[in-house]
Amino acid sequence: MDCKGTLKDVTKDWMTGRFRLTFEVDKDVSGEIERLSGKLLALTAKVYRRKRSLDANSYYWSLLTKLAEVIGVSKNRAHNVMLRRYGKLEVIDGSMIYVVVPDNDEGERMALEAETYHIKPTSEVKETQSGLRFRTYVMLRGSSTYDTAEMSTLINGLVEECKDLGIETMTPQELERMMALYEQNRRKRVHDG
Repeated sequence: MDCKGTLKDVTKDWMTGRFRLTFEVDKDVSGEIERLSGKLLALTAKVYRRKRSLDANSYYWSLLTKLAEVIGVSKNRAHNVMLRRYGKLEVIDGSMIYVVVPDNDEGERMALEAETYHIKPTSEVKETQSGLRFRTYVMLRGSSTYDTAEMSTLINGLVEECKDLGIETMTPQELERMMALYEQNRRKRVHDG
């Protein structure tokens, strides 16, 4: 369990000399209580500092992880949903890449949980002579291939979705500074080859 909170109360057992600390935390930890109850734990309490040194890619994955936790899905699923909403199509020699997937819950689940490829469903569904249905998907580019403008679109979309769910995000000024650094680093990587 990792969370933010405030120290609310301290008591001392005068018989054992041990302290009892009471914290109020910022999220629902009820699912963790049974797993941790009665066990020896390694605890660390330190003053919270909002991380400011994240680059754009790290910030995206940090925020995406928070989103996935809040909505109760895997990081892969959350990433694929964000790429579907805010990502870019894979185009080779001027043509999109199409993939055919079974048009059922399992096919969609596999597409959303994929880590090594990213696809977006179209409205095109074909049926075989035996009655099996297949949906056409288009291939999406992985975010590691994005330029600054594309990454900015992806992060801004994720930020808006996080704000809607009450997840803390960077200020617009912090985002702007981070994206400027992202562009500088991207240009340096391109220049250094």
